[in-house]
Amino acid sequence: MGEIVNLRRARKVQERRRDEDLAQGNRIRHGLSKAERKLAEKTKAQADKNLDGHKLDGEKP
Repeated sequence: MGEIVNLRRARKVQERRRDEDLAQGNRIRHGLSKAERKLAEKTKAQADKNLDGHKLDGEKP
């Protein structure tokens, strides 16, 4: 005789797996949060400004 399976629980487990897969796809697709994007932009701008400050006057870009 086979193992008894509670169909309600099996359905909920399947839905949770599907939802987690969808969430993982969304995380990949949308990437960083707004705060993380702003922080990255600020950091990049600061690094560019620092680099520009170290350039010699005779150099051409």
